[in-house]
Amino acid sequence: MRLSIRTNLAVRALMFCAVNRGRTVRKQEIASACHASENHLAQVVNQLARDGFLQTTRGRTGGMTLASAPDRINLGSVIRAMESRFPFAECMEPEGGNCPLTESCRLKSVLIEALDAFYTSLDRVNLQDLVQGNSGLQALLRLN
Repeated sequence: MRLSIRTNLAVRALMFCAVNRGRTVRKQEIASACHASENHLAQVVNQLARDGFLQTTRGRTGGMTLASAPDRINLGSVIRAMESRFPFAECMEPEGGNCPLTESCRLKSVLIEALDAFYTSLDRVNLQDLVQGNSGLQALLRLN
């Protein structure tokens, strides 16, 4: 299992905003700190804003801030939102995809159980847990 680059970047962007809480941060600041393309980051930020994790402001003095306190942003919710557009396996697509085994295969139920366990574990973690007391991360992401 591997998270998409978009999901990884989304969590990095949220951690950046949490470390710099109380300040409006700019896309280029996050891109620089996270070694990401600004264009790719823009797509991620737009989705995070649509899903209610970030508040964005346009214009010369614009940027983004967390839409909620870091302890109210659940990691499981973020990852579900970012990964939900792509089914984990072909058999999880609407109508079962093109897999000829869908009708008799037990793999789907095993994968669903494993994903439920994965998300249950992530649901116990919030953004605050990732950044609070993490001096190494704060040194990497804090703006002067």
